[in-house]
Amino acid sequence: MSSVTCTAPVNIAVIKYWGKRDTQLILPTNDSLSVTLSQDILHSKTSISANKGYAQDRLWLNGIEEDITKNKRMHNCFRETRALRQRMEKEDPDLLPLSTYPLHVCSENNFPTAAGLASSASGLAALVFTLAKLFDLPTSMTDLSRIARQGSGSACRSLFGGFVAWEMGSEADGSDSRAVQIAPDTHWPELEALVCVVSDAKKGTSSTSGMQQTIESSPLMKERLRVVPGRMDAMKQAIKDKNFQTFAELTMRDSNQFHSVCLDTFPPIFYLNDTSRGIIQLIHEYNAANNGVYKAAYTYDAGPNAVIYATKENMKEIIELIGHYFPSSDEKKSTYFTDPYNVLEGKGFSNEFPVVNQKFNTSVIPIYPPGSVSRLLHTKVHDGPRTLGEDQSLLNSDGIPKNLV
Repeated sequence: MSSVTCTAPVNIAVIKYWGKRDTQLILPTNDSLSVTLSQDILHSKTSISANKGYAQDRLWLNGIEEDITKNKRMHNCFRETRALRQRMEKEDPDLLPLSTYPLHVCSENNFPTAAGLASSASGLAALVFTLAKLFDLPTSMTDLSRIARQGSGSACRSLFGGFVAWEMGSEADGSDSRAVQIAPDTHWPELEALVCVVSDAKKGTSSTSGMQQTIESSPLMKERLRVVPGRMDAMKQAIKDKNFQTFAELTMRDSNQFHSVCLDTFPPIFYLNDTSRGIIQLIHEYNAANNGVYKAAYTYDAGPNAVIYATKENMKEIIELIGHYFPSSDEKKSTYFTDPYNVLEGKGFSNEFPVVNQKFNTSVIPIYPPGSVSRLLHTKVHDGPRTLGEDQSLLNSDGIPKNLV
């Protein structure tokens, strides 16, 4: 038996991917750009073992066995990586014929699935990266990204750390639709993120279904496709220059426009809720009180959960603001805030309003009911997929998950 365990990160787009020009190959209608977040806080972990004694391919997601024959996207990743391994085996007969062995796959997320936190991106990136390690594929991450894209579009960006662009490409076969790293995680170490988990629930409209509805029915989508190329150029330059003012404005504008085309879809798609909109209002007031010099930027994927980007010097103040207006419920106080960098230095949240400055309108939003934001996850820009030791495997020696539900 050969076995490998890896993790892959979550990426949160600042220029969104929404809409496919080819649904089979998962070719997007526009370029996109994302920030890779630390796996210490958010990740997908995947173990894969190959054994000629297994009866068939099997898959367990978060401790529950799934029918792998019905998961077409995962099958795409299996097919492509096995084909590459098969080529290697033909060229070198001494290699183990792993391409012919059945596989057991076990994958877990340490965060909510299908809630708009890019679980499919990290999950499929972890699958493809682990398969590549299992099969010992001499393939670049950009080449692997073409395979990951066929599992989940955004997964191609989770194969890199730092700042990552998914180039839409123009070839009909998708050969030039791939992810490339714009800058490594070490480029802008001051940039951090606060994930506000508004809802752990599975979203009502899946991304796959939602984006196709938008392409078919939203007139506003044509305008979005017109402006995204310019935004991509401007965002790349902002990242290169570490210009937070431009980065923040582009991030918020793109998030707003993405959710506008969802609203313009017929019937409309609602991913944001009242708490989501409250966070938007709060961040705009926070920036306005600083004379229009942006200190924070929000973005929302296909769900109600906010990701707030800010530089390290302003993050403590932002955390205090969110904690004041969106307090934890009594039963979840112990898990409300993940603070790996000791931003609050053990002081916790205060009931008193955090001092921003005299211009800040403290009545911009009401204090929301406890638990409106269930968790705050403080994290940073970080690296791409990691390979773990055998002791970290999710599978036991028989190839069965150690933690079955």
